[in-house]
This record gives sequence, structure tokens and C-alpha cells, in this order.
Amino acid sequence: MTTPRIIISGGGTGGHIFPAVSIANAIRELRPEAQILFIGAEGRMEMQRVPQAGYEIKGLPIRGFYRPLWKPQNIGVALDYLRSKRMAKRILKEFRPQVAVGVGGYASSAALGAANSLGIPTLIQEQNSYAGLANKQLAAKAAKICVAYEGMERFFPKDKLMLTGNPVRQSLLSSPITREEALNTFGLDPTKKTILLVGGSLGARTINESVLSHLKEIAESDLQFIWQTGKYYHEEMEQRLKEYNAQLSNLKPQAFIADMAAAYRAADLVVSRAGASSISEFCLIGMPVILVPSPNVAEDHQTKNAFALANRDAALYVKDSEAQEKLIPLAMQTVADDARLKNLSENVLKMALPDSARIIAEEVLKLAIAV
Repeated sequence: MTTPRIIISGGGTGGHIFPAVSIANAIRELRPEAQILFIGAEGRMEMQRVPQAGYEIKGLPIRGFYRPLWKPQNIGVALDYLRSKRMAKRILKEFRPQVAVGVGGYASSAALGAANSLGIPTLIQEQNSYAGLANKQLAAKAAKICVAYEGMERFFPKDKLMLTGNPVRQSLLSSPITREEALNTFGLDPTKKTILLVGGSLGARTINESVLSHLKEIAESDLQFIWQTGKYYHEEMEQRLKEYNAQLSNLKPQAFIADMAAAYRAADLVVSRAGASSISEFCLIGMPVILVPSPNVAEDHQTKNAFALANRDAALYVKDSEAQEKLIPLAMQTVADDARLKNLSENVLKMALPDSARIIAEEVLKLAIAV
């Protein structure tokens, strides 16, 4: 039997990297001998995270276009894209993959574009409820398009679509940690309700400012808070907390939470951005959540992700521009309402699509065998 040789490309944020690594792990479970090479963007998160997961990665000098598109800096961006596509072609010719997988992010457009030009079958994994520009352009030549939401024939050829859901970090589903153990790791009281505030892998200023705007209410509440500030903001947040002289033993700021399984297990309610991977995690573990979509993403896709849940009463939604005033009061009110939490949990569980990584891996291997 021929050894599968597979390219996986994409990254830029944890929301692209976690699914990519999950797919690679699932391929290895099905075919341990498979040869897998990642292609990412130089200087982006994947260049560290992918090797940490045990996979080789090649970097391209690709970056995103500035908005609006007529900015003169985009001349350099376009030249880097052309250079990246040439480099991707060389990598593909040397590695000789039977299939290339794109999970979104700058690098996937160049890598899958190169694969198409070389006649290598491609599979796209679109994580959002509103398709990104790169994936829409790549779809015409894709052999298979794996999606996480219904109704994606608005963007893609219907005969290529497969509803698979988004792969999530396996550790979230397999962790044996109990709620009490999880709370102890954060130095929290198991008898109190807990709110987890996360702004994605890089943090979110809006969520951070929302916390700072309601420190008095937090200090006076009988609730406790795990607060991932993000590494970029952590020093500033710590300094601003020092300037606020009240005792805040129930607020636990963290630059980065490595063990998200423990954080989710500890929480009664999560406040989060509306990235596709995060939403898939909430669905699979039945987590009540308040979503604050980032306005700083292409095609405003996080707002569309949030509405996909909010319209089914599977999550609460707060607009980014209103979060500083409304977010923390709503979170405190919601976490105190057990019936509301139960309803949100039951509804979000109904939207879960389990085994996504294995299902996508099987499709990738079918394409590899067909070559």
C-alpha cells in the first residue's frame, strides 16, 4: 500500500492551527506511516505551535492585504504572495504529496493555489458560517469542501460540500479532570459560581476593558472569575489592577491558559470571542457562552458565527461596541440563573458535530488513495 503523503496548510491564529493539528493527528491514527508536511506563514503562530505538536513545517513570506485594497503597501504584499506561490510550488515538487489540505489563513491560499496549478487534489476545511475570500476562490478547483455549518451552498458548489463540523483539541474531550480539581488549579472556591473570560489566543482588548469597567461589581459579588488577558495585554492589565486598590481575590488574571480543558471544566459560563474553533468546542462540551464577536476580521465572519448560535438560543450575543457597558452585568445575571444556563447548554449541545477530525481525515486519505 502506498504511503500517504499529505500537505496541510494554514494558520495565523489558534483557530486555524488547532483544527489543522487535529486533522493531522487523526490521519496518523488511521495511517501511522503517513508523511505529513505543514506549510505556514513566516513569523506567525503556526511556526512554533506545529513543531510543538510534532510535525515539520515550512514557512512562506506571505501576509495579509491592507484595507482598503488600494493602499500602496499592498504592492509589496502582492509581490510576497507571488514569491510565496513559487516557493510553495518548489516545496510541493520536492515533497510530492498526493493531496493538499487548506484550513484557512494566509499560507493556505498560496499553497493550495500552487497545488491546483500542479494538478494535486485539494481539500478545503471552511470553519466559519461565512466563507472566507481565499476559500471561495479556491473552491472551484477543490475536490472536497468540508464545512461546519448548514447552508454553505451559498458560497460553494453543492456537490463538493460535506458537513463535518470543526475539529477541536482532543485534550478538551479526553481530560479526566473534575470540576473541583479544575477550580483548585486556579485557586478558586468549588462552592462558588465561576465565569471564564477569554479573548482568543491573543487576548481581546474589548473583553479586558469590560472587566476593568466593572471592578467594583466584581469585587462585591459572590462570584469568581478566571480572566485570560492575552500575553500582549497582561502587563498593562496587571498595572491597572494595582491602581484599583480594592481586594480582588475572586478575579484571577492569566496571560495565557495552557490547560483549556481545566478552564472549561471550572467554568459555569464562558465569555468569548466568536471564532469558529472556539464555538465548535462550546458545542461539543455543552458550554453556556456569551459571544462578543471581533469586528476586526474579514467579512465580519465572527458576527455571523455568533448569530448562527444566538438565533437558536444556543448562546447569548453582545455587540463589541456595547460590551464595555453591558457584558459583565449580563454575565453576572446569566450565571446566577440556573434554568438559563441549563437551557443554553442543552441548545448548544444540539449543534455539536462530533468526530470531525476523523471524518475529515478519512476524506483526505480517500483523495490520497485515488491519486
